[in-house]
Amino acid sequence: MSEKQLKILAIDDDPAILELVTSNLEIQGYLVDAADNAVDGIAKAVQNQPNLIILDLMMPGLDGFTACQRLRQNDKTKDIPVLMLTALSRTEDKVTGFDSGADDYLTKPFELAELFVRVKALLRRAGSISLSESIPEILHSGDITLMPESREIKIVDRIVRLTPIEFEVLHCLMQSHGQTVSPGTLLKEVWGYSPEDDVDTIRVHIRHLRSRIEIGDKRYIKTVYGGGYQLIAEGFVKSGAMAD
Repeated sequence: MSEKQLKILAIDDDPAILELVTSNLEIQGYLVDAADNAVDGIAKAVQNQPNLIILDLMMPGLDGFTACQRLRQNDKTKDIPVLMLTALSRTEDKVTGFDSGADDYLTKPFELAELFVRVKALLRRAGSISLSESIPEILHSGDITLMPESREIKIVDRIVRLTPIEFEVLHCLMQSHGQTVSPGTLLKEVWGYSPEDDVDTIRVHIRHLRSRIEIGDKRYIKTVYGGGYQLIAEGFVKSGAMAD
């Protein structure tokens, strides 16, 4: 599917922001639909199956956090990438946003160029835009085998389906197996940007990823304090020397 055929749904109660987002994304070649409240937005998402949803948080009635949770609970919308676009910039708001199921979080005011980069990165991760040909079909190291086409991993004898972001985080760590990958590198490789102060994005997704791949006392992602994260594909037992 080409980028000009991709559908984006923007949900925001601010008409000025809604017009800014929709008109400029249309100029970029996307097919854009809009809703000025979360209830109508969810209904449009279920009916039209957009490739991406841009979601405001502070809306009357149903807020964006709850709306994102409902999108994730619906089989028709659970895999659609969600970019939260909001004036809420506190760390706890970002953490709540990611815990609600958001894939990315952009605060207002924002530059249109940054919005375009975030949108394209989310569409690429979701498979709407082709992945780099440099990614092999199957990657294997230690207990872990990555299967890019299905976004699944085999870990020991289990098959686990990951979200696009979780898969790319694990893929990025796999490329540097045994080496420390900094938060800045993860942000650049997975999200397409590298602000030095946005480490909360990484922490939340690493926590989610760990919860999916941990087996009993066995751990696979080591936190290197002050450095970043390291994949130990053979697994290790958590201890004081190798805490996560």
